[in-house]
Amino acid sequence: MAISDVKEYAHLTAADVEALGAEFDAIRREIESSRGAADARYIRNVIRLQRALEISGRTVLFASFLPPAWLAGVALLGTAKIIENMEIGHNVLHGQWDWMNDPEIHSTSWEWDNAGPSEHWKITHNFLHHKYTNVLGMDDDIGYGLLRVTRDQRWKPFYLGNPVYNLLLQMFFEYGIAIQHLELGKVAMSKWEKDSAEWQKFDADRKVVLKKVGKQAAKDYLVFPLLTGPAFLSTLTANLAANVVRNVWTNAVIFCGHFPDGAEKFTKADIVGETKGEWYLRQMLGSANINSGKVLDFMTGNLSHQIEHHLFPDLPSNRYAAIAVRVRELADKYDLPYTTGSMPAQYFKSWRTILKLSLPNKYLRHTTDDAPETKSERLFAGNTTTTIDPTTGRRQGLRTALAAGRKLARRTVA
Repeated sequence: MAISDVKEYAHLTAADVEALGAEFDAIRREIESSRGAADARYIRNVIRLQRALEISGRTVLFASFLPPAWLAGVALLGTAKIIENMEIGHNVLHGQWDWMNDPEIHSTSWEWDNAGPSEHWKITHNFLHHKYTNVLGMDDDIGYGLLRVTRDQRWKPFYLGNPVYNLLLQMFFEYGIAIQHLELGKVAMSKWEKDSAEWQKFDADRKVVLKKVGKQAAKDYLVFPLLTGPAFLSTLTANLAANVVRNVWTNAVIFCGHFPDGAEKFTKADIVGETKGEWYLRQMLGSANINSGKVLDFMTGNLSHQIEHHLFPDLPSNRYAAIAVRVRELADKYDLPYTTGSMPAQYFKSWRTILKLSLPNKYLRHTTDDAPETKSERLFAGNTTTTIDPTTGRRQGLRTALAAGRKLARRTVA
């Protein structure tokens, strides 16, 4: 069920929202108290599997001059890189396994097989993205500084390149992640002096990125190819292919969780005075899941349960499938949407939005209020351009918009 199919959901009172938050808190406490040996065994087995796949792939590539060996090496190494980035690196860096107090699997010490430095990722992703999920102007993951993915982003001629930018972003996603923290667009528009604190911080961050990118490039495109001797060139291309496979897959999974129809976008006004219950609600409404089984769950790093991940980013990923059952029950209880669909469908919808929004709004059939990717946001926000309470003169936050939206929602979908 997509959020755009829900006729009424802006029906919750402030007490309802806080009660929902309390139920999510209860789920968290239950999972935290039940973590134990089985969970620790799971992540350690995943790490063993990933390392076995990587060693196997790099061994096979000693014969990479033979096409079957090249293909097998790419498949093994690409799979190993996907698992390392998604089910291990991403989740370890969220602190999902910090409770084990194992320095090998701790968010403070893990450096993943990716061009993006983990210390930067924990700021741009763990903090900015997860705290301000889908809030335009605060979450850099909305378009990654390249793409227009909501009509609330003012159209510029630059966005005509949306399809090309997205294709390139897919193929070289790890480098997009690497430079995201640098905010190059902001730097280009700034007038910082070379001796200013802002420039010095940027310069220090840039050096960290260049060091990590150089280390990754040397490993995949020099050291390991050289180890295979006469197969140097074919091993180099195999490593490049494995990285592209990992990048495209990672990008697809992330986009399926954030940009298909039903994954809401928000503005800064929507989070004024936001309570913990409202934060939970925004995470739920701003994310989308993928219909999946155990294999797809694993290969997505359990981000097929993107809603659950946004609700509980630091709980062990192997618990998300069970948590999802509880979250769906709460969605039914509170008459809230639970956006999910097959991976091809979610991916198609994400691409469709990116293609459409490369054009100015005047060339699009739907308006900001009834477009598939933003209709639910407008219902949720009360379909109003202001969040100022006419009685008090104060800004309204998410809670007030929810309580006031019921009547408008009925009228809009009639």
